[in-house]
Amino acid sequence: MTKLALGTHPFLLGFEGLERLVERTAKSGNEGYPPYNIEQTSDTSYRITLAVAGFAEDDLSITVEDATLLIRGRMTEDMGERVFLHRGIAGRQFQRAFVLADGVEVGAATMENGLLHIDLNRKQPDRVIQTIQISKG
Repeated sequence: MTKLALGTHPFLLGFEGLERLVERTAKSGNEGYPPYNIEQTSDTSYRITLAVAGFAEDDLSITVEDATLLIRGRMTEDMGERVFLHRGIAGRQFQRAFVLADGVEVGAATMENGLLHIDLNRKQPDRVIQTIQISKG
């Protein structure tokens, strides 16, 4: 018996890239730092919240590359005369990646109480009905 891959099933025409997308998402791993939440705020909108305590707005960048939302953080080292007896607040650089579906757009990003909120909106696709004429061969 031959096992069909997800993207090669005969009823899924044009979805060849789906398997690559699933693999890319699984490889993004993201190790767990910084922690984040994803919540659905309406039928067509979502909010990603990252805990970025200690990071300033200038230490963070948000970009969309090839349908992937990338959030990067790099804290500027301003130690000056500070001597830590214990340093438990992580300030290491990070990168979080979220693969966006077709029609999902990044809206506003806000910082509040050490939390970075990024709002996403899904556009409703226009329903298209197309009639195909049959020609005589």
